[in-house]
Amino acid sequence: MNYIPFEDYKRKWIFTHQSMPVAEEDRAEIKPMSEDRGAQAWRDFVSKQSPTPDHFGKGDWAIMSSVWEIEDNWMNPWEEEADLPESVTAFFNMEDNGVVYFCYDKNNVIETRWGTFKKYWKNFLFYDDKPLLISKKKKEVAMFEQSGVVKLGKRP
Repeated sequence: MNYIPFEDYKRKWIFTHQSMPVAEEDRAEIKPMSEDRGAQAWRDFVSKQSPTPDHFGKGDWAIMSSVWEIEDNWMNPWEEEADLPESVTAFFNMEDNGVVYFCYDKNNVIETRWGTFKKYWKNFLFYDDKPLLISKKKKEVAMFEQSGVVKLGKRP
C-alpha cells in the first residue's frame, strides 16, 4: 500500500484545524504515504543515510551550499495570511497538476499536486522543522527553516 487513509494520518489535524481547514474535496489530493513508501521516496529524493533533516551530514545534498540558489522569508507571508511567496512559485514554475512531495522526515512524506500545495501551503508548514518540498520530475527543491527562511535550489 502506497498511501495511508487521510483519516488515519497522525498529523491530519494540520489539514482539519478549524482556523485553516482544507476543503473536503481537496483532501483527496493530500496523500500521506505509508511508512515504507515514504521511506523509499526519502531514500530516492532526499537521503540514503539520514532519517530527518536534523541528521543531514556528509554525503547529503541538502547541506551542500552549492545546492541553494535563493533565500527568502516565508514566515511573514504565513503570519500575514498571504499567498505562498512569489519566489517559491516562480522558482518551481510548474503546472498545478504537477506532483510534489512534502517531506517532513523519512517516515512522514506527503504526495500532493503543486496547485494543492500552493493553496494550502500554510497547513503544510504547521510543522516547520526543515521540511523539504520536492518536485517529482524536476530538480527543484525548497527547504523551510524554523527561522522563517526558505531556501530554494536544485538537487544534484
